[in-house]
Amino acid sequence: MAATSKDLSKDKLIWMYTQMLRIREFEERVKRTFVEHPGVIRGHAHLGDGAEASIVGALATRNETDLVMPSYRCHGYPLVLGTPARALMAEIYQRKDGICKGFGGSMHLADPAHHFPTASGIIGQGIAHAAGAAYAAQVKKTGQIVYSFFGDGSSKQGAFHETLNLAAVWKLPVVFILENNQYQAYTHISLEDANAIAGEPLSQKAKAYSIPGVTVDGTDVRKVYDEVGKAAERARAGQGPTLIESQFYRLSPHGNAITVPPVPTQFQEHESIEVYGRKDEFAAAKKNDGIVKFRELLIGNGTLTEADAKRIEEGVRNEMEDVVKFALASPLPKGEDALNYVWA
Repeated sequence: MAATSKDLSKDKLIWMYTQMLRIREFEERVKRTFVEHPGVIRGHAHLGDGAEASIVGALATRNETDLVMPSYRCHGYPLVLGTPARALMAEIYQRKDGICKGFGGSMHLADPAHHFPTASGIIGQGIAHAAGAAYAAQVKKTGQIVYSFFGDGSSKQGAFHETLNLAAVWKLPVVFILENNQYQAYTHISLEDANAIAGEPLSQKAKAYSIPGVTVDGTDVRKVYDEVGKAAERARAGQGPTLIESQFYRLSPHGNAITVPPVPTQFQEHESIEVYGRKDEFAAAKKNDGIVKFRELLIGNGTLTEADAKRIEEGVRNEMEDVVKFALASPLPKGEDALNYVWA
């Protein structure tokens, strides 16, 4: 049987909390860059604040060599996998010291050395890529499984249905994690249900392909760990894929961009309310923040003291302060080097 969150050690619980904080603080620094250093990030950056419990709960179940392949909202995954935060931020700033030497940027991160082959900038495309990687692992008998992360909007793409069908037929070692963050770009899920996406919960789409489908509270890191752990065990045993719908709330807009007006204080809250126009909804989501809930749990059960928590939080803030300084100091890549990293 798969290990459950009840079996997690104190060290693992603290690791999980720390990783959740690192994702949140990293994304806050990306967001602040648009205000504090205009023009440093060119184009969009799609942030994952709000998804921390879902990301960490899922990745806490993986073996060291398992592969992780998300969509373009992809900053948090490599952080958890061990990609140096300095190099990750430098890549988002499109600098020479980035993990892709500045030529990938926010949506096209890749760090194969940490089992992060690629992210995808096209909705739904990465689902098929993940199945391909799972097929390779199956044929080579590596024992690896693949974690495929994508948004709720991807569930109406042809690639989603075609890939789940093929993965089910071939019993591929892949866990499909549908991140339902309540918004498809700027369209609320309530409107999607009525006009665009059939089926509630979205996990029931798994029935069409005779594979398990389950919906989990994506703000509860332990529940995510338990459900993804069962799916991972099933994949490792050769029983095929599982579709997991992880529900949480996206705390930032669809994509921060250079066109966002400067907001000197309360940037996150102001921007989300401005974009969505749902102040009560946003306030409720903040109260249900997975990081806040997990912190309260760890202090309540004695895993952490208040002083321990503050020390971890201060350490994460200091780390990300250093990360930004490093990335800003990194040089831009030379234009003439661009063709060194493409194939004809």
